[in-house]
Amino acid sequence: MSGDPNSTVLGVVLLVRHGDRQIIYQDSDTYTASTKLLTPLGNAQEVQLGGLLRQLYFNESSPSHIQNMNTGLFNDSQVLMVADAGDLGGVVYDSAISLTQGLWPNTTAWNTTLANGTTVVGPLGGYQYIPIQSVETSNDISLQGFFDCNTFNDAVSAFYTTPEFQQKANETQAFLNELLPYLDGHPATLEDMFDVFDYMNVNNIHNANFSKTLPPTFLAQARDLANWHEYNTYTSAQLDGIGNIAGRTVVPSLITGFTRIVNASDPLSFMVEELSYKPYLSLFNMTGVAAANSSLAGIVNYASVVALEVRQPSSGGEPVLRFNFKNGSDIFRTYSVLGSTGDVPLSTFINTLAPSAVNTTTEWCGVCGNSQDRGCGELAQASAEAKPHQRISPVGAGFLGAGLTLAVALMAFGVLAFLGVLSLGRPQRRRASKRTEKGSSDGGSA
Repeated sequence: MSGDPNSTVLGVVLLVRHGDRQIIYQDSDTYTASTKLLTPLGNAQEVQLGGLLRQLYFNESSPSHIQNMNTGLFNDSQVLMVADAGDLGGVVYDSAISLTQGLWPNTTAWNTTLANGTTVVGPLGGYQYIPIQSVETSNDISLQGFFDCNTFNDAVSAFYTTPEFQQKANETQAFLNELLPYLDGHPATLEDMFDVFDYMNVNNIHNANFSKTLPPTFLAQARDLANWHEYNTYTSAQLDGIGNIAGRTVVPSLITGFTRIVNASDPLSFMVEELSYKPYLSLFNMTGVAAANSSLAGIVNYASVVALEVRQPSSGGEPVLRFNFKNGSDIFRTYSVLGSTGDVPLSTFINTLAPSAVNTTTEWCGVCGNSQDRGCGELAQASAEAKPHQRISPVGAGFLGAGLTLAVALMAFGVLAFLGVLSLGRPQRRRASKRTEKGSSDGGSA
């Protein structure tokens, strides 16, 4: 698929998966994960990806160079970095730090001249410290919409009782029994297929003895089953189905990024959301990308990236969206979106996905049937205490998770309908710091 070769890139919204990490075990019903660390390999993968993205979007000689993007030092007004700081501990946030090291590498140009004439270069050869917004699970539902979502958990449990699942379990049980000698006592069931594959994948990368003894077809077979399990878990046939909850909570931030990019008075041109693999499955399903490309109906590799390019056609008119995806170490490929055969009008993309979006924590609490966790309890208490027509209490307001109120979401429709503008205040960010990593792939796990 191809679009206008002469179109101009106005800006890009990136969804980046974290790098290689230690083994993680997560509950097969609630998907609660244990805390693990990024490995040196994971750091290297993200730095390499950052360097590739820098050449693609910040290099003036690149055909994908972002118009008006600063190609020198980091410019805070043009960039928004967001990282999931949820149930994977520091894995995702630290991946974002490594990504920035590739995007804005050390340079002696990062310096200051003092009053006495002395020039001081930043530490570590001019290391640029990039602000990264930390998205905390306790008070923000945007990047982990599935976590603590009771209706999603119920749907997962119901999926395990379906004839389709039972048939698959029966068909594969003989193979799963063959895996037992390689799982160090961990269960080999279809319900636990993600953990089965993850254990095998990480050990195949980091454990030489394991890699030598594992039969050559077992890892690929385990991955196929994990892909089937995860895709059927994190998708629904209907856009607003609960299986798509991981993608539905990401949609509002995508819309915000797009509307800011097309706003000529807003300098934002480059937005990055670092996250786990779950939202990819929902979004690939919601956009029709997986339906047209069966290879994408599964877990994406470490350091994968979706690049949603907002482009201005050379003939003028409405901005369009180009969907590019790089699966781990693979090359970037352009995919059809929403059944299109080229770049899709930006308004079409937004008008299709916006109705299914979960825009606020209040809305998420209702969709997920949760009245206690992630701010739902505070919101319920504030609602009960509020008088008729009284505005929500400061406590309740503090737990609006996706960074968008329902009013802002509705404004986005008008913005795109008239190709107008929308400027949102930026949330506070946490500054990145260097960390020493320890642990253990293009593999694919949480």
